[in-house]
Amino acid sequence: MAAAAGRARRSARLSAAALLALPALALLALPPGRGGGGGGGVGGEAQPGSAPPLLLPPGLREELRQRRRDLRRLEAAAGGGGEAAAGGLGCGDLSRATAVSILGWGFTKVVARAVLEGGGAVALKSVHGAGREVRRCVQRYGAPAGCRRLAAYKVLKEVTLLQRLQHPGIVQLHGQCYENSGDAELRVTAMLELGSPLEMIQLLQTPWEERFKICLSLVKLLFYLAHSPLGSIVLLDFQPRQFVMVDGNLKVTDMDDASTEELSCKEDIDCTLDFPTKSFPLKCSAVGKCEGINEKKNLFNAYRYFFTYLLPHSAPTALRPLLSDILNATGDLRYGINETMRAFEKVLHLYKSGLYLQKRPLLLKDYISLKGFRTVEGEDYKCWPSYSHLGCLLSIHSAEEAAAICNSQSQCQSFVITQQRTWTGRPLASFQSSWTDLIPDTNAVVYIKRSASSGERL
Repeated sequence: MAAAAGRARRSARLSAAALLALPALALLALPPGRGGGGGGGVGGEAQPGSAPPLLLPPGLREELRQRRRDLRRLEAAAGGGGEAAAGGLGCGDLSRATAVSILGWGFTKVVARAVLEGGGAVALKSVHGAGREVRRCVQRYGAPAGCRRLAAYKVLKEVTLLQRLQHPGIVQLHGQCYENSGDAELRVTAMLELGSPLEMIQLLQTPWEERFKICLSLVKLLFYLAHSPLGSIVLLDFQPRQFVMVDGNLKVTDMDDASTEELSCKEDIDCTLDFPTKSFPLKCSAVGKCEGINEKKNLFNAYRYFFTYLLPHSAPTALRPLLSDILNATGDLRYGINETMRAFEKVLHLYKSGLYLQKRPLLLKDYISLKGFRTVEGEDYKCWPSYSHLGCLLSIHSAEEAAAICNSQSQCQSFVITQQRTWTGRPLASFQSSWTDLIPDTNAVVYIKRSASSGERL
């Protein structure tokens, strides 16, 4: 009895989560018999279909028409987009998903985690029926079903964009489900690559090389968005919370507020790009569009939310002037995304090649090298920022650079260049306060300060 009651309670908890995440609460009218599916695109008249059959306030009906027109315009620009999702997950996969749990929710959508029948986990994104967008709409129009339908267009828009935009910096769409219930309501759920939230506080505590990787990934993403198959795309809600980490890589996960439209204008005064602390005058082109406004808005947001915090701190000394130039040029929008990409690639080349290392006295001669040995792993003195919380583990270009680092740290008496590599291919060196505990390792070399080994038998 107790076991049965426990199963019932677990079932109730799962049902509660499923009610919030799976049905999506995105209600769009379809012509009879045009629901179901899930592996294909959003194109054509099937989604979202003809005008809602419900009696809705005129203002809400007009908003629905506008979002429907915007979606169809996007679908046309994307060429339907169905090919990119062919063979993806569909409603059948969704119905067999288990272990549904809510990850979070925002203004429009709720995101859940679910385990697929084959064992893989995905993120499920759908309309948040109790979210602020739906609530405000209901307060204004008093039509809950119509307001959920209005919010559902954002999910459909995001699916359309993700089908067409293929880039390592954009979260992958695994599939979608458009489920038509018997009462002419459509439930929309997008099934996405699962990531973990971007934690800026944690990122600030990571080694500079990892923070540079995040910024470089973001620049590559913005370069793609500026030259995308759909034209220049702006992320209107550009915030760190719109990004996730997937296997150590930065990816944007929220595209429903992205726009392919550049601001229309009649004269230059119509093209001022305003931020809370700065404004930038832009040019009105001959075709009546503000030149580069999408690209520049993305770039300044990258500067104020990412570059400012992640680029300069604990960077190699010789690279700091270049990084300062990047910060100044993106902060003043003197650089566009093309110039920014070139500047980042230059920094990466200098760092990977070791050309950034300043000429200095050769210090490795002050060390004795013992091949075929390494020191015993264990807790030792700490340094910041280290790749290990147990000791001092840093990225290096060469043994000579490691010797310079060891000389700069009063506690360091020896170091070992490990077999571990960073994303740039650079080895990690472990710096230690002693060298007495040595064990055989045919692949290792331990470097010991001559001053530390004096009087000791090696």
